[in-house]
Amino acid sequence: MSEILATVGEFGLIDRIHSLLREEGIQLPEVALGIGDDAACLTPRPGYELLVTCDAIVEGRHYLPETISPRDLGRRAMTLNISDIGAMGGMPRFALVSLGLKGETPVHDVEDMYRGFMDELNPLDAAVVGGNLTKSGDRAFIDITLIGEVEPVTRVCRSGARPGDAILVTGYPGQSAAGLEILLKGKCPGIPMEHPVVRAYLRPFHRAREGRAIAKTGYVTAMIDTSDGFPGDLGHICRSSCVGAELWEAKFPLGGELQRAALELKRDSLDLFLGESDDYELIITCSQDRVNLIKKVLASLGPLPVSEVGKITQNEGEMVLIRKNESRDKLTPMGWDHFRE
Repeated sequence: MSEILATVGEFGLIDRIHSLLREEGIQLPEVALGIGDDAACLTPRPGYELLVTCDAIVEGRHYLPETISPRDLGRRAMTLNISDIGAMGGMPRFALVSLGLKGETPVHDVEDMYRGFMDELNPLDAAVVGGNLTKSGDRAFIDITLIGEVEPVTRVCRSGARPGDAILVTGYPGQSAAGLEILLKGKCPGIPMEHPVVRAYLRPFHRAREGRAIAKTGYVTAMIDTSDGFPGDLGHICRSSCVGAELWEAKFPLGGELQRAALELKRDSLDLFLGESDDYELIITCSQDRVNLIKKVLASLGPLPVSEVGKITQNEGEMVLIRKNESRDKLTPMGWDHFRE
């Protein structure tokens, strides 16, 4: 019979986690003191600024425990934090993980969750250096603080977009939303994980390497990940940069698995692309004469689709969609809102 947390206890679990991280995790020279004391002690590398982000996911609100394995849950929770660091041109280094767990949770589930964290951190030479454990009520949660680094001249913010800049997006935003809808409606035949867009929801990929590579060119004016949905996150760039956007429906990446999933769900693929979604693709702005260079840099890292979907305008706060029939619709840049019903 599996051991549960109520049997092992908090300090027994901490010992298990510490041993697991020591055996399977990355050991970083910048960590003067890691897990086992009141606080971690870190030594920043000369020439770098620190990037700090945090994100929490709550059972039933951000993930469905019956549809995702503990290891994939760990990967997913770490991915969405890594994505924030990558969207500013940085790379992750140190993670602090706080868990709210139920007493009946099997110990091996928690260990697998940490293996998921390391699946994402180890390839990037990053490590878990501390955290916290607490007993939760009806819903478990994962709260991660991730510390990354970036050179000052490389850092990219949301606030640098300029009128005339091209708007690029990687991948196929909307796939994750389609995957969640399939899970919720029970429309996926067989094993849910076998469906491509369900995989996109349960096992998202961050674009930290890609964000880092194009930030180093110095040609990116603004960048953000699509964690809240394409129009919502582009709206963040527009607000921070005091600009507007013109988008071209004909150039949206609506093909492939997104189109097939839309047919299955009897939905319009455009609605999925423009809706709330848990994709972690990149929205990039750059001057028109740098578009091909940005695409070339991204292509050198692997077969990642990149689409030029619009341009930045001087009409502050206004987002306009030019339809295939050349009609113009105003878009409301609404993304995911934790408190909206």
